[in-house]
Amino acid sequence: MLIFGTLPGICYAGGMTSFLFERKIRIFDYPKVAEPFRNRIRGNAEKMAAEAGIEIEFIRRRNFRKEDRVKEILAKRGGHPGLVCIFSAMEPCSTYKPWHNKQSGKTYLIPDDGKCLHYYFYFVDEDLGLCHVRVPTWLPCRLQVCFNGHNWLAGQLSRLGIGYRMADNAFTHIADWHRAQRVSNGWEAKRIHARLNTLARQCCPIYRDFAGGYHWSVDQCEYATDIVFRRQADLQAIYENLARTAIHTVKPDNIATFLGRKLNGHYEGEMGNCFNIRIEGTRIKHTMGPVSLKLYDKFGLILRIETTVNDLTFFKHYREVEHRDGSRETKWASMQKTIYSLPALRELLEAANRRYLEFLSAIEDPRAGRNKLDRLSQPVEQEGRRYSGFNLFDPEDENLLCSIVRGEFNISGLQNKTLRRHLSQHSSSQISRLLKRLRTHGLVKKVGHTYKYYVTAFGKEVVTTALKLRELVIIPQLSLGPAQ
Repeated sequence: MLIFGTLPGICYAGGMTSFLFERKIRIFDYPKVAEPFRNRIRGNAEKMAAEAGIEIEFIRRRNFRKEDRVKEILAKRGGHPGLVCIFSAMEPCSTYKPWHNKQSGKTYLIPDDGKCLHYYFYFVDEDLGLCHVRVPTWLPCRLQVCFNGHNWLAGQLSRLGIGYRMADNAFTHIADWHRAQRVSNGWEAKRIHARLNTLARQCCPIYRDFAGGYHWSVDQCEYATDIVFRRQADLQAIYENLARTAIHTVKPDNIATFLGRKLNGHYEGEMGNCFNIRIEGTRIKHTMGPVSLKLYDKFGLILRIETTVNDLTFFKHYREVEHRDGSRETKWASMQKTIYSLPALRELLEAANRRYLEFLSAIEDPRAGRNKLDRLSQPVEQEGRRYSGFNLFDPEDENLLCSIVRGEFNISGLQNKTLRRHLSQHSSSQISRLLKRLRTHGLVKKVGHTYKYYVTAFGKEVVTTALKLRELVIIPQLSLGPAQ
């Protein structure tokens, strides 16, 4: 989850302009006003580093992966709560610049892109787990807080004494899955709001100079549904067929349905499917505007369905709406970006994952058919003797299979002598070996203490498939070609 913190009074150019006017500060003195705040943020970062006994690492390389470095530090430090490390880097930021409008004669601030020193504070928080706060040192000091709900849930399970195992950001085992889901659903926005305010006080103390403090809004949110398999072989047996079917059969109207939307001709956003191969596994991604629905085979052991939203206003829900004239009404409206929309958002994203899972569950599993084909066609060894499989395209095998399902054998069963009437080219001993071959492959079964055999359900299925394949597919297709 990616959350932005903004200071409402100065998060836009007009607000900062009013802030300077109220204090009778010249607009062109804006850089002088911002500089003391920058120095206070830098001084606070150095103080936090000194108290924690760590050094601030300045990032110079573009390919530097902060997450990998954090893992190295945690491996030595341990996972106890507290400040883990601090990184600093020169990165782009949003700011303002003074502007004098010659036509109106007014001077004010306008939005501008700049570059300033940023600090990354990595914490192991008691509630949020491993998280980081990104703090720019130049006004308007828009904070960015990133944390993973799996880390939060891991902390809650540890407190409750529920055993679990994790691989990266996924649970491979939980002692009580149902209770863990109830804990996850009990996530409270108010509690998270309090933790975010605490992080802001620690990392960016200048917020006290602006009334109201930070306003927290959701910039990006992901909701994952994991199906954990006991063995990798079980997932790999079905995943290829799921991936192939999903990438070829999911159409734009399907994507809209998964997300609870109805596609119409007025929609102008981007839609499509994408397939990628990653280190952790393969990924299928369906997109509709700012929302994407993804399917992973994570570590070959977890089937993950994940919905990611980059703009909460994409979704609508039933909520109270306040109009400009002060009146209020409850109606369907676009979701607000505040963190207090997260409970409603969780329900919508969970429903999207469920719809996609229902779509996948309707895809036929080819394993049963493949196993039956192997059972029919592969040779079988029994008591030192080898019995060859059956070939549906071989005339002799086809004649044998068609003979055992004749109507006269359906009630009274078949015997060596009765089957030999329809396979007159075979001797009695040859028919016995054919019956043994049919038995070893599960096509017929023998009635105890008798010489009678009955065709099994598997045998009837095989013969029906062979006849259907010959009469409805092979012969019609070959008849279309030129005669030889």
